[in-house]
Amino acid sequence: MRLLFLSALLIFASGCMEQNAKPFDIKNLAKSDIDMVTDVNLKEWRRLTRELTVKLYKRNPKELKKNPEMTIAKRLDQLFPIQRLPDGFAELGHKDGVDAVPLAFSEEFEGDRVFAFMAGLTGMLDASYNGKKEIFILDEVDQQKLYNSARNLEAAAWHLNNRKDPQGNLYILSNGISPEGITNYSYERILGKLIGIQDMMANIISDSTNRTINRVVHSAASMTFFPI
Repeated sequence: MRLLFLSALLIFASGCMEQNAKPFDIKNLAKSDIDMVTDVNLKEWRRLTRELTVKLYKRNPKELKKNPEMTIAKRLDQLFPIQRLPDGFAELGHKDGVDAVPLAFSEEFEGDRVFAFMAGLTGMLDASYNGKKEIFILDEVDQQKLYNSARNLEAAAWHLNNRKDPQGNLYILSNGISPEGITNYSYERILGKLIGIQDMMANIISDSTNRTINRVVHSAASMTFFPI
């Protein structure tokens, strides 16, 4: 029986080794098609948020300078750890996820606003996949968490483009027009892709599990974010 199983496994593996195809990985036997799609999206949201983090720091270097020993590479290590800190970030008052986003637009907050914003986004997205870095058949993904995170991303994008300090300056610079008249909407495009990923995954999970998404109206200008 064992020999028969190994033979079947080898036949399956050889079928996956077509030209230009990725090498067969035995762990994929414990994954459904939806799990594999979810894995792709897990990697994509991390790639996009890393890109957004770097872009925001380059556009807002004064935020990084608030901590003289900090670098962009160190911030990325904090935002994308192997396992997220269970009690949040000390410099953000032990906040993370949806609780960290409002700090970025608070008049009273004197810390790194880019870090607060990205800790909020990455923590929220991480929580929407239950902190998983990879999905297998026995793992459950909640369509409502995915949907809620998409609505929160819409709100976060609105605040990034509109929230200003008492002097009328944006708290965090992002989209804009250069002195040469070139319009830059690259930040908005990244956030749009993130919203699309989360909405797509919410619909896929909902369809595959026959669970309904509670679609609610959420004001983009609200600083109250849906729980994840």
